[in-house]
Amino acid sequence: MEGRQARAVPGPALTELWEQRWPGCPPVGYQLRTAYRERRVRFHSLPESQRHSEDESEYAVVLHRYNTVLDALFAGGDVYVITPVWSTEARTLPFRQEDGYWRSLLVEDDPDPDFRTYCHLFAARHRWRHGCLDEVLRATADDEVSGVLITDTGMRRVHHPYDGGADVLLTTPEERDRMRDRYADWLSRHPSGL
Repeated sequence: MEGRQARAVPGPALTELWEQRWPGCPPVGYQLRTAYRERRVRFHSLPESQRHSEDESEYAVVLHRYNTVLDALFAGGDVYVITPVWSTEARTLPFRQEDGYWRSLLVEDDPDPDFRTYCHLFAARHRWRHGCLDEVLRATADDEVSGVLITDTGMRRVHHPYDGGADVLLTTPEERDRMRDRYADWLSRHPSGL
C-alpha cells in the first residue's frame, strides 16, 4: 500500500469499540450485510452489474468507484483496514499484535473439527488518501482477496469491497439513503439491492 506506514492496532480496544458499534455481529462482511440491512447499501463496480473487469479501462472504472465512495466516507481521516486469514484451525500461525493481529473468530461451527472455519483478523491504521488501497481493492475485484473491511477509526461506517462491488454500512437508514441517492447509477436493479 502506498503512503504512510500502517500501524498495528491494539486488539482489546478495537474489540470493545466494534462491539459498541455493531453489537451482535462479528466483523465479517457477509454477516454485517444481513444483520444491518436497514443501514446497508450495495454499489456495483461496473455498469450493468458486470462482475469482473476484462481490461485496464474497466479496472479504472472499478477503482474509481471504490475510491469515490471511500472518499465520501473517510476523506481527511484515518481508517482501519481489517483483513482476514481463513483457516480450519483455531491458530495456525504465530500471530502477534505487533504484526496487526486483532482477534480470531469461529465462523462455521461443526461437530467435526475438520469442518470448522476460523477467521483470523488483522487490523492496521492508515491515513486515508484516494488510491492508497488500490492494490488491495484490485486484488478484491479479482477475487484474490476477500473479507476486507475498511472503517473509520470510530468504526461508525464500514466499507466491505467484494468482487463486483461493495457493501457500505452507515450510521442510520437516513445516511444510507443519502449515500444511495448520491451514487444511484451504481446500484443494482434487483429488488433486494443485491
